[in-house]
Amino acid sequence: MRLLLVEDDRLLADGLTSQLEKAGFSVDTTSSAREASALADHEEYRAVVLDLGLPDGNGLDVLRKWRTRGISFPVLILTARGDWQDKVNGLKAGADDYLAKPFQTEELIARLNAIIRRSEGRVHSLVKAGHFELDENRQSLKLADGTEHSLTGTEFRLLRCLMSRPGHVFSKEQLMEQLYSLNDNPSENVIEAYIRRLRKLVGTDTISTRRGQGYLFNDLV
Repeated sequence: MRLLLVEDDRLLADGLTSQLEKAGFSVDTTSSAREASALADHEEYRAVVLDLGLPDGNGLDVLRKWRTRGISFPVLILTARGDWQDKVNGLKAGADDYLAKPFQTEELIARLNAIIRRSEGRVHSLVKAGHFELDENRQSLKLADGTEHSLTGTEFRLLRCLMSRPGHVFSKEQLMEQLYSLNDNPSENVIEAYIRRLRKLVGTDTISTRRGQGYLFNDLV
């Protein structure tokens, strides 16, 4: 899952990025309201963590512009502790949740996963497709015979992307966008390598290749 983190505190942003990546996100970061607005126009994010106090503008104004332009990804705003008006204004502007500083990273990740699940119409932290269950909290895959396999961060992100929309064809470019941030420089063959590794777990027929189009997760197998 690709995430945008808008935070001008460099130390906090670096720490959050590290923890979010461990939790299965690929993270783009910016400290600028202007850059955040531009990134949302050109990149596809599953969610955004948005600080309100930015050096070149107000995060609420950025959020309002996103919603006015029809950009609907889930947004978690960060506010100063006890500033209830910021929370109310953020929710009115279209935020999905808020978190007061200082906070525990575990709570932020839990809230992020919750708003993403709601945006996908899910209640639980399991992504189910066919006979397979992907556990978001444990980053593990349960097979039809009940056995569980731990996944690497990249394996988890790739499989989650495919299983979240079974039967949908994802191009290699779309998968690359969800797996890696703007700062990463993966090779062109990395998707094919990870697809081969995942097929050893779920079977060749479960992840199908559409020549010239991309890959899809076949939940009817």
